[in-house]
Amino acid sequence: MKTRLLSTVTYFILAVLLAVGITSCKRFLTIEPVSSFGTDYVFSNVVNAEKAVIGVYYRLTGDNGYGIRVSMYYPYDDDIMMGQGGTPFPDNERRDIAHFTLNANNTQLPAPFNQFYNGIERANICIYNIPRMTQYDNGTAQEKAALRRLHGEALTLRALFYQELIRNWGDVPAQFQPSSQETNLFKRRTDRDSIYDVLLEDLALAATLLPWRTEVSRNERITQGGARALRARIALFRGGWSLRQNGTMQRGSDHRKYYQIARDECAVIMNRPDQHRLNTSFESVFRDYVCGKQPDPFGEIIFEIGMGGANSALGDSKLGYYNGPRVNNNGNSALTVLPNYFYMFDSTDSRRDVMCAPYFVNATGTTITSRTGRGLELMLDGKFRRDWIPGALTLGPQWYGVNWPVVRFSDVLLMFAEAENELNNGPTPGARNALEQVRLRAYGGNASLIGTTPGTYNTFFDAIVRERALELGGEGIRKYDLIRWNLLGTKLAETRTILTAMSSRLAPYNQYPEYMLFQTNTLGPNWIISFYNPNPFGTGTPAGNTRVNWVRSNINTTILTFYAIGFTPGKSELLPLPQASLDANPNLVQNPNY
Repeated sequence: MKTRLLSTVTYFILAVLLAVGITSCKRFLTIEPVSSFGTDYVFSNVVNAEKAVIGVYYRLTGDNGYGIRVSMYYPYDDDIMMGQGGTPFPDNERRDIAHFTLNANNTQLPAPFNQFYNGIERANICIYNIPRMTQYDNGTAQEKAALRRLHGEALTLRALFYQELIRNWGDVPAQFQPSSQETNLFKRRTDRDSIYDVLLEDLALAATLLPWRTEVSRNERITQGGARALRARIALFRGGWSLRQNGTMQRGSDHRKYYQIARDECAVIMNRPDQHRLNTSFESVFRDYVCGKQPDPFGEIIFEIGMGGANSALGDSKLGYYNGPRVNNNGNSALTVLPNYFYMFDSTDSRRDVMCAPYFVNATGTTITSRTGRGLELMLDGKFRRDWIPGALTLGPQWYGVNWPVVRFSDVLLMFAEAENELNNGPTPGARNALEQVRLRAYGGNASLIGTTPGTYNTFFDAIVRERALELGGEGIRKYDLIRWNLLGTKLAETRTILTAMSSRLAPYNQYPEYMLFQTNTLGPNWIISFYNPNPFGTGTPAGNTRVNWVRSNINTTILTFYAIGFTPGKSELLPLPQASLDANPNLVQNPNY
């Protein structure tokens, strides 16, 4: 099993680390805490400094981090998946977020927003104090190496907190030192480009401080590949499109400069196959190393958020409970794979049956007894499926200790290909090779199935847009990709058009089956007809089989009732700032059109 970062290191959650920046003229607020450690003690030795940095990691986890809200509420709807539909709708929480009908009082906004700022404060305290420790320059070689790594980790974590805040809320107040060093705690919004520029500098420094994956013990802590991959991603956002405070979508200035940064960082990682490379099996990435929690020998999962596995909303994740197949009707199954996405996959693409899970699980204890087929309009995401998670068939808990993969090596390959295409006004041999590596793995190494790689700027870009959907679906990336390409509204509209055509069985969707049949009471479900050909059985149901709806009009009465129903260009590309934050800070203004 993986060495679990948060379950093997005692949490060092110190009240003083949260309060050192708060000052007041009220005497009754200056009482000395009766049980706390000051920063002079915390940063007096490597062991304590490490615990402080683990406390920064902790703010990425739990229900208000990547445990559910940031990973499974905020990234939807997009053009390949839908957030939770059904009733009640509107609900002033996750359904409103998914379908773009939310407002500033949505109940799911304040806690993640505040938790990420709490993480930034903790990171700032570490970044400020660790380089000032005596051992940083004058300790033993082991102490100096350990403290430099901790410094690099804190810089990378702060960058991740800010990137998540920016891509969800746009320009946000920025602070790069502990609150105790600040004179103004009621900050206005900071232009996101200037924040990104600081983060890119920080991550360049972090890469020089962090070891490579194989140079340290295996656990979930950030290594050099993680900092470089995050720097590449942030550079693409810096050079991409985003909704600005004037209500228009604008591209970041001098975008080629930032595409060059992304290209170069990806190239460094790609040139270290001893550290990071593709797993030969796409299914194995998720079955064995995400859901199965085994150490990843390939290093394809470059950076993951380690969950505590403590069955707790504070430090664990609901991956496999909120999403994916239910077990004995237990679980939410809240995320829907859209019918158009299922049919985006070629029939021989191995990623389809990892991403798409058209079934529920029936089990006795920890033994699966059968799987019950689901209709096309009820398709579930499968990368974090519960029947792949050890011990998750047992009913009761909602948290299964499944880590959230922030970035994988296939993402690095596709970022490299995209940046090369942009910088050279068309794909270079290196760009084509990077894309082909991802596709070749998807087709089991059969080069004859991957087709001809496009050779012009536009056709190659379109191929990247498509391939990132096929490769990275369900990993919280797609909506933000579409925003940075300025394609979110376009793709949502295209998807609604396709779903409407499918519901009416217009060509070419009349060539797909109206119904699907699966064998009853098997470990399958063993679908007995092709997903890609018309029904051979008419309206009948052969003995020993069960029929479910497939490409039929119920797509219109289910998915299209909710899907992206409230999307408004110039508004919905960002979430509204939580009303409580606006009330607390008179210098803040709301995002456009909320």
